[in-house]
Amino acid sequence: MIQFNLLPDVKLSFLKAKYTKRLVILVSSVAAIASLVVFIFLLVYVDVLQKHHLDGLSSNIASEQSQLGDTSNLNKILTIQNQLESLPNIDSEKPAATRLFQDLVDVTPASASISQVSVDFTADTMTLEGSADSLDTVNAYVDTLKFTTYSGGTTGTNPNAFSNVVLTSFGLQTGKGASYTINCSFDPTIFNIDDSNIALIVPNKTTTRSITQQPTDLFQKSTSSSSGGT
Repeated sequence: MIQFNLLPDVKLSFLKAKYTKRLVILVSSVAAIASLVVFIFLLVYVDVLQKHHLDGLSSNIASEQSQLGDTSNLNKILTIQNQLESLPNIDSEKPAATRLFQDLVDVTPASASISQVSVDFTADTMTLEGSADSLDTVNAYVDTLKFTTYSGGTTGTNPNAFSNVVLTSFGLQTGKGASYTINCSFDPTIFNIDDSNIALIVPNKTTTRSITQQPTDLFQKSTSSSSGGT
């Protein structure tokens, strides 16, 4: 069967344009409806839902502020809380003061005793007061402190553990030996809480731990020194 298109070209162009117009109107209408739906949703969200949410938050904030205002000693509580939060940092910076007792045992001659120790971990200074059987022992004690080094730390060497060691005062009592007061500075590294490998290296001496290490050199030096210390 043979069909003939009897419509002129102008009529075909008109029909195509009409179809295109309808398609554009349909797409525009759908886009306009979608935009209107989005606009209405945003309007409801901003003016209703979000406003209700903000009002709820404001109410909660006002309630919490009222409760805080009614809390007695609030400033003290906040101060204590801040101090508690700073405790970990303070704890990590504190010196290993417990090492002091063993260090004093290591450097103190067996024939000397300590009656009082004053330590300033801020200024890194220490004062030792006590008595000994003789002034020679006191001088040997001073020399021991001067020549004591330590191992560990980060320097790779063995620095002096104590410095500025001075026998500031002493006394002699017939039949009771000698009393002394020694001031010195110490390297804060020996009390570094983060380094457990710190160990004092004490020259030959007689200590409360051992009497097998005789301080020959130190005693000879202290015997020849003046009674005022080295």
